[in-house]
Amino acid sequence: MDSISYAVDLAKVVYLFTFIMGLASILTWMEAKQSAVMQDRIGRNRADIFGVRALGLVHLIADAVKMLIKEDFIPAYAHRFLHRIAPSIAFFFALMAFSAIPFGGTYRFGGYEVTLQVFSFDAALLFVFAMMSLGIYGFVLGGWASANNYSLLGGLRASSQMISYEITLGATVIGALMIYGTLDLQQMIVAQGELFWGWIPQWGVFLQPVGCLLFMTAALVETKRVPFDIPEGESEIIGYFLEYSGMRFGLFFLTDFVETVLAACMTTILFFGGWQVPYLGATGFAFPGGSVWELSTVTVMILQLAAFAVKVFLLCFFFLLVRWTLPRFRWDQLMRLGWTLLLPLSIANILVTGLVLLWLQG
Repeated sequence: MDSISYAVDLAKVVYLFTFIMGLASILTWMEAKQSAVMQDRIGRNRADIFGVRALGLVHLIADAVKMLIKEDFIPAYAHRFLHRIAPSIAFFFALMAFSAIPFGGTYRFGGYEVTLQVFSFDAALLFVFAMMSLGIYGFVLGGWASANNYSLLGGLRASSQMISYEITLGATVIGALMIYGTLDLQQMIVAQGELFWGWIPQWGVFLQPVGCLLFMTAALVETKRVPFDIPEGESEIIGYFLEYSGMRFGLFFLTDFVETVLAACMTTILFFGGWQVPYLGATGFAFPGGSVWELSTVTVMILQLAAFAVKVFLLCFFFLLVRWTLPRFRWDQLMRLGWTLLLPLSIANILVTGLVLLWLQG
């Protein structure tokens, strides 16, 4: 039984890592092609393999090769050890957050039970938030260790932006916690599978629409991408990665997309039912009105895995749409948005949710 457990755990890690890195890589292509479509351009289409361009997908390989063979430059006065390790710190914590992400439900095969979550524990939500917060050390250290004032300014901007919006990010989920009554992400998804009025799933987007909008905004800020890319600010200071090249720059670059996938996963779990498919239970579909469509356990698992992947992909597409639609905020606008609008709204959402729950219980 122990060997089976190890094999299942390894399979979960491999699947999740492949999903994360595969989607993050595809997002680099999607960003270029989506911007080209929105700006009436062709976009990347030069690279090919034996004449096959495949809509520019070959550029993924070309970019990876370029990052690997490019010179790894370190400034003369930089702190060499911290300069080398900073990108790995940021990338490591971004990946560690996924270990608590439930990408599927709990399934029984014979006498063995499988939960599609690498680490399943009661405080999974707190663990994800902790990993998201610790990742900022990589960006700040990278900016400081580069011995460049502009890089340092980018790192300081990243830390102040994180402090300003982490509070809002945490406050926006309080309403969902009050409704579902758990910090366990798996149990939160299970609770969203229940129906109210007999046919509407209890997804967070229906019960907490304001919280969903605020969370998505704060999560976009955490990814440090347009319109919230003040720490990078390519037209201003070129940010914390100014003195990086080669694969270490590639790690910083890829971390942004991994964080985008993480933001999409958390939004899916908290507000869009996670791996839930409306009316799909452990034995198949049970539609309103009493009709039933029985399915095997493997079929149910595949449908729920696909549902989670599709929801995450659509949210990533939406985040890229925002990235190419809105202009960058000024620094004072970014701070004003967080402290004078989003934070008060998140606190008001908590108060309204509490009053509604008291009214319903009374």
